[in-house]
Amino acid sequence: MKLVSAWLRIPFWQRVLAGFVLGALAGWLFGHRAEIWFEPLGTIYVTLIKMIAVPLVFFAVMNAIGSLHGQKSVAALGGRTFVWFAITASLAVGVGLLIGWLLQPGHGVTGLTMAADYTVRVVPSPKDVLLDVIPTNPFKALSEGKILQVIVFAGLVGFALVKLGERVSGLRKLVGEASDTMVQVTRFVLEMTPLGTFGLIASLVGAYGFEKLLPLGTFVFALYLACAIHIVFVYGSLIALHGLNPLKFFRGAAPGMQVAFVASSSFAAMPAAIRSVTHNLGVDKDYAAFAVPLGASIKMDGCGAIYPALTSMFVAQYFGLHLEPGQYATILIASVLGSFGTAGVPGTAIVMVTLVLSAAGLPLEGIGYLVAIDRVLDMMRTMTNVTGQMAVPVIVAKESGLLDRDVYEAASSNLGIAAGEKAEVRGTREVG
Repeated sequence: MKLVSAWLRIPFWQRVLAGFVLGALAGWLFGHRAEIWFEPLGTIYVTLIKMIAVPLVFFAVMNAIGSLHGQKSVAALGGRTFVWFAITASLAVGVGLLIGWLLQPGHGVTGLTMAADYTVRVVPSPKDVLLDVIPTNPFKALSEGKILQVIVFAGLVGFALVKLGERVSGLRKLVGEASDTMVQVTRFVLEMTPLGTFGLIASLVGAYGFEKLLPLGTFVFALYLACAIHIVFVYGSLIALHGLNPLKFFRGAAPGMQVAFVASSSFAAMPAAIRSVTHNLGVDKDYAAFAVPLGASIKMDGCGAIYPALTSMFVAQYFGLHLEPGQYATILIASVLGSFGTAGVPGTAIVMVTLVLSAAGLPLEGIGYLVAIDRVLDMMRTMTNVTGQMAVPVIVAKESGLLDRDVYEAASSNLGIAAGEKAEVRGTREVG
């Protein structure tokens, strides 16, 4: 027990970093064998995260809607959240286009091989996307992990709890207790993050090596640079403009960002993101339970904005095509609207690129060259997505008086089971 206690006293980010470094070292030393030996560790971790994500969101959204100040408050907060989603997505497209124009990742590239498993993705129609948001069977949506459908159903139940008032006070209390229970289960699972990080990174490094990255090294560098600029300067500046310390934001958001990077899934990182914004950054837990799952479904600055914009530049440069001003505008509009419209579609990044290239009249074949390294790209794209899914709730909470400044100023990077319980209690009260 002393060993476990000593391990938990180490800051969360340091434990994850240790898992990352040791995993990279193991992948380098053991090569392809690392993928066979260590991948099960990563798979178990991601499966555990996915196991808790749906019930966590289901009970948290029901509890959040039932606890907020009525339907008008929910609508106002939702509208403001959507506006900031669109603003930051537009800025992300601009960053992607700028880096693509400056670094020219498609010029001088030769010897690329089309991915053997590449097929052109079918982009769903707006009608199909709209109809898919409404669950025909809520239990099936829960079992299949369709987050938007879960949010819609849980939101309706939450509104019913508000409408029925004291007649369902017992059920409302039960939902709150179920939500608290899932938060506790989340704490247990998140303690597995360092071990999961080790397995995921070891198998990734062992599988890829360097030979797959060299021909597209400039594109990989361009994507990582664009995402880093967006995270540090765009999110950091918006946080600062709201009178908050950006360094404290990144410190508090670090656990969610780390899980996103190694797991390459906004869905998998969602429990850590919710806990980061409430436990570390002081966002009201009821608003966070609504905003973060929504963001995990439709807030894709990395996959839905930067990546399609940069890929459009790469494809145009590789095929020697000149982009007209109208095409730049099309890329911007298609990326922002498409990131909302393709919510919940598997392989969102590839679907988004297909949509944007089609809209801009660029060759879809260019995507096939990037599919082979998609796992490496997806790590940084997803971390950008999740950072935005945490930044926007912090901004809206600050604007709406739902941010506990004391918790924010004491921002921690720890998500340990026993850490910061006092901060969590403060983060659940109503603040002005």
